Order: sequence, then C-alpha cells, then structure tokens
Amino acid sequence: MQLTVLGLNHKTAPVEVRERFNLSEDRIKHILGNLRRFDEIREAIILSTCNRTEIYMVIDNPEKTIPLFKDQLAKMAGEAYNPDYFYHLNGTNCVRHLFRVAASLDSLIIGEGQILSQIKAAYQLARNNESTGYMLNQIMNKAIAVGKRVRTETRIAFSSVSVSSAAVDLAMEILGDLSKAEILVVGAGHMSELTTRHLLDKGAKTIIVSNRNYDHAKELADKFGGSVIPYREMFKHAAKADIIISSTGAPHYVLTKENLGPLLPERKGRPLVLIDIAVPRDIDPALSDVEGVTVYNIDDLEGVVDTNKTFRASEALTAEHIIEESIEELKERLRYYTMRPVMVQLHDKMNFLRQKVLKKAFIKLPNLTDEEKHIIDIMTQKLEHKFLREPMIAMNSRAGTAEEEQYRKMMVDLFLLNVEGEEFGDESKIDDWD
Repeated sequence: MQLTVLGLNHKTAPVEVRERFNLSEDRIKHILGNLRRFDEIREAIILSTCNRTEIYMVIDNPEKTIPLFKDQLAKMAGEAYNPDYFYHLNGTNCVRHLFRVAASLDSLIIGEGQILSQIKAAYQLARNNESTGYMLNQIMNKAIAVGKRVRTETRIAFSSVSVSSAAVDLAMEILGDLSKAEILVVGAGHMSELTTRHLLDKGAKTIIVSNRNYDHAKELADKFGGSVIPYREMFKHAAKADIIISSTGAPHYVLTKENLGPLLPERKGRPLVLIDIAVPRDIDPALSDVEGVTVYNIDDLEGVVDTNKTFRASEALTAEHIIEESIEELKERLRYYTMRPVMVQLHDKMNFLRQKVLKKAFIKLPNLTDEEKHIIDIMTQKLEHKFLREPMIAMNSRAGTAEEEQYRKMMVDLFLLNVEGEEFGDESKIDDWD
C-alpha cells in the first residue's frame, strides 16, 4: 500500500497547460466516483485550483496504477503534453509536499491564505463522496493543522500579496496614477471582489463591473460605489477602458480578437491593458498582437510579487521546521497503520469467540444471577486482554520494520485470519462443549 500524489502546478506547467486540468466540483465528483471502481485505489482526494491540480491517493499496486494515470494525464494535455509538467511523489515526500502546499510555501504567492480553504474544500468534497479513509483522513487533518500553525506561529502572511492585489500592482506599474484611469472589472465572483477592493485602496475612482448575471454585477458595484453595465454592452465599453481585469468562471475566452478587435480603432492609439487572472483564461492571448494592446495572464504576476519574497524567506525557514516536526508526529501516529487491520481482526475474532463460548456457558448454567454473569463476563474480558497483550506488543514492535510483512503473514496464518468466506476463521476447531 502506497501514499502518492500526481500533479502539476505553476512551477512545472504554464497557464495554457494548467487550464486544461482545471476541474469543476461536478467533474471532481465524477472522477472520484469512477476511481471507486478500481480495487487498487483505496482512497483519493483531488485538489484543483488556479495554480495546481493534484490527486492524492492510497493505492495497492503503484506499478500498475501510476502508469494508467500518467496515460490519462497525457490525453488531457493533448498536443501540449510534456512529462516534465507533472510530478509524482510517494510516502514522506508526498506528505511533505502537501504540508508545504497547506502552509502556502508552494504557492505562486508565498503566504497567501486562500490555499488552506481550498484544501479544506477538496477534503470535504472527497469525504462527502466517500473516497477517503483512515490514511488520508489523518494526513489531510494534519495538513490543515500545519497550515493553521504556520500562519499563527510565523509572519509568513504578514504584508503578503494576493493574486488580485498583484494584478492591481501591475496596473499601477503600467499606468501610474489609477485615479485617472477607467477600469472595467469582468466577473463578479470572489476574486473580482478582492480585485475591486484593492483598486479602490490604490486610488481608483472609476470602476465599472460587468458580468453575465446582471444582479451579481450590480451587487458588487453597489458594494464599492462603482457602476454596472449589462454584459451584452461590455465589449462596446471595453474599447473605452484603460484597464480590463477579468476573472470569470467561463470555460472559454471571454475577450477575443473577434469580439473586441473591431472596436479598438475607436481608441485612436490609446493603450489598453488586459489583465487575465482567471484559470481557464478569459482573454485570448492573440489580442497581444493588436497594436496598443498589452495582455498579462496569471503567470505574469510572479515578477510583481518578488518584492516581499526576501522578508518571507526567513519566515519560510521557520515554517519548514514546523513541517518537518509535523511529519515526524504523523509518522509516529501512522507507524502502526499497516499492522492495524491485522490487530483489529485478531481482537475482533477473539472477542467473537469469547462471547460465543460465554453464551453457551450461560445456557448450561441457567441459575446464574445477572451479577454472577457480569463477573464472569469481566473475567473473560481480562483473560482475552492478557492473552492478546503479547501478540499485540509483538506486532507493534515489528510495524515499520523489515520484519513487518513476514510477521503480518505469520499472525494471519497462525490465527486463521485469512480463511476465505469466514469472518473469524474456522469455528469447528473450537470445542463446542457438547
């Protein structure tokens, strides 16, 4: 049994590849449902954000399962496939990677807080779809605790920027004074709200919001004293804006050369800045070929956030220490995991047989009082515990060692824990007192 993660992120793959793997909640549910059909896959969780898509699994046969998944990734990537886009980590390396993700050390913007809520949501979705078990439950809960601890015990999130604030900083680098710029925000979701807030904080005065759902656009515009335009008029107004920041959930380009290009001559040479912070992308990169138009996507924001990396570097070292400490704590907790099924089955079998024999004894001794039956029951429980104590200690001591597999097989064979079709072995070998 092996813990593994397969994935890609902003470090390994450009946005035009990552957007092919951006999975909606419904699609994740569908994939998790399909995975339950594979006996080799015991547990699975899928994390899909703007900057990463990862599947964490507990699998029985990695030699067979991993190549199948890599083939599926290649199909999803299509012509853009490159094996270097994807990483595959096992065991402790997988756990370390997840903890670094939860601590935002692996984010495009180190210290950003959104990733922790995204991990929680991915974990809850997997639990609701019954695709997690003991192993991933332990690991995901520990990862969430690590993320919280890093944010509490370090200043890694202090003065950190977000994707939305980085987009606004980029706009300021290009135009300078935002108070004189006309800004169009396309989209009315959480990211658009954060962007609008940062625009106002940086001095923007004229903010216009457009979204397919007019009521959502109006709600966002009213919250910040902006104005709203119907989506069907958005393209006409886009030709008048200085900056367009787009963040919708559309699965296709929203702004293209076909719908925006014909309107651009009206600008008479005025520059237009398009900032795309959506994944999948909202803005057709071909628009950058149009004279006077500059297009930035989410990958272009990395240079903007370099300014506070030096400060966070020292805090990141403290975070790494927390992660390594947490890995050791988790290892100790999971040390007996591989032996646990055998230990549980042995205990259950002994308890089953104890109660079976006890029931027959009580039938042969009908005059026993309830108090006497209770005393005998307690006595047999103590005998059971004393009998199991040494085998349990022995199994614990072999867990995680080179002897583990051999000892597990010996215990299974010795106590008939693997007799097919019989939950607790062959009862006929037990004296039935008749």
